[in-house]
Formats: sequence, structure tokens, C-alpha cells
Amino acid sequence: MSTVLNSFDTWKKFLGERVTAAKNMGLNEETISKLAFEIGEFLDNKVDPKNDEERVLKELWDIGDESERKTIARMMVKLAENK
Repeated sequence: MSTVLNSFDTWKKFLGERVTAAKNMGLNEETISKLAFEIGEFLDNKVDPKNDEERVLKELWDIGDESERKTIARMMVKLAENK
């Protein structure tokens, strides 16, 4: 079964499309970053990394404290927006 998580580029594109949709709905950067953090928490707890990039992100997520995880989430949003 293929998912958006199988390819990191596909994941970034998918996330970028969702960020754009959220902005079009009127959500601000802070709200989008909070949602990205919640998605990160879910992925960390429920999804096994599918590629090398996801494994690195999971390792960083796992060693980071809450503040650092929020930074990773914000950076992922920025990365997705620039794709």
C-alpha cells in the first residue's frame, strides 16, 4: 500500500498543499505550527519511518524536548511551503 509517507518529497508536497489550504481557510502561522506539532506527535507514536529522512526526523524528535519538537514542526512547515 502506497502512502504519502513512502517518499519524503511526496510528503513535503502533501504537507505544503495542506499548509496552503490552512492559510486559505484563514489559519495563522501559530495555529498551523501547533497542528504540525500535533501531527508530529501522532507520527512519532503511531507510524514507523518509511525512508531515511523520516528516520532522521524521528531520531531528532525523540531526543528533543517539547520546545525543540515545536521548532522542528515549524521548520517542517517552512520546508513544505518552499517546495
